[in-house]
Amino acid sequence: MNRWFIFSAIFIVACNNNTNNKNENSDKAAVMSYKKTGALERIDPALDSIITPGTQAEIIAEGFDWSEGPLWIESHKMLLFSDVPRDTIFKWTEEKGKEVYLTPSGYTEPTPRGGEMGSNGLTLDNDGRLILCQCGNRQIARMDAPFDKPVPNYVPLANNYKGKRFNSPNDVIVSSKGEIFFTDPPYGLEKNMDDPKKEIPFQGVFRVKTNGEVVLLTDSLTRPNGLAFLPGEKTMIVANSDPDKPYWYAFDIDDKGQFTNGRIFLSAAGDKSAKGLPDGFKIDKKGTVFATGPGGLWIFNSAGKLLGKMKFDEATSNVALSPDEKTLYITNDMNVLRVKMRE
Repeated sequence: MNRWFIFSAIFIVACNNNTNNKNENSDKAAVMSYKKTGALERIDPALDSIITPGTQAEIIAEGFDWSEGPLWIESHKMLLFSDVPRDTIFKWTEEKGKEVYLTPSGYTEPTPRGGEMGSNGLTLDNDGRLILCQCGNRQIARMDAPFDKPVPNYVPLANNYKGKRFNSPNDVIVSSKGEIFFTDPPYGLEKNMDDPKKEIPFQGVFRVKTNGEVVLLTDSLTRPNGLAFLPGEKTMIVANSDPDKPYWYAFDIDDKGQFTNGRIFLSAAGDKSAKGLPDGFKIDKKGTVFATGPGGLWIFNSAGKLLGKMKFDEATSNVALSPDEKTLYITNDMNVLRVKMRE
């Protein structure tokens, strides 16, 4: 066979292979491309070491009624989050985008009802199992199924205080000792504060001891919402989503696990035209607080000093951190966002 013919054939095949590779890479790039949103506002120079200047959020999933409770599951490289009105937990992965993960997620009783009945805040216990705030069932529960085979089987962990049903558990965390802490505002009740099924006359913050005993930590907050420990677990921050008292409160925790020295940690009072209120948040290992609040994401340090904001048009509800604490996931009303804060 003519050498020139062989060389030409090889050259054509090589070119076709390169073209195919380019097309495949272009397809992958198109799949990985997300719309950008948000504007970063630098209030203190310390923000630059937390988020690279000019960073915007990516809209990685959209089309929800009210997204909440994001939780990154490292073992499965997936983000779980609640759509509260739709009584559904969704998952998001880089490969497949959004998918229904678990439904019903918050209300399993036979009597039909409306309102915000789905799951809200999500977290992991110290054995890596999924813990849910179930608004409709008015309880803290654990999914009794593995992550790769989710089913709506739930083990109640706390569903009453002194025989009275909770309002609608909203956000939840687990301490290093395995104790569960959660907030109980009225948002999951169909008629909110005026619901005839409301049994507890206050909105509490509770602790569930490892033996199952439920302890009231405070009944003084009007709308307790997100909560998290500062590093060391000696102080807890609690968000209050009340337009008349839009504050993050701080409470010290004594040797008996009780709240002491309650005080306003940071105030979000001011421009009431901005959408959102103090809601869910996370705190990294350095004590940096990433909190949803009026106008978007508020970033402040462990001393309560505001460092900056990432502003969004729609209300934000909660956040999740990646294990390396370089990526932030934000539930933003009908959208779910990802912020790659730094390399």
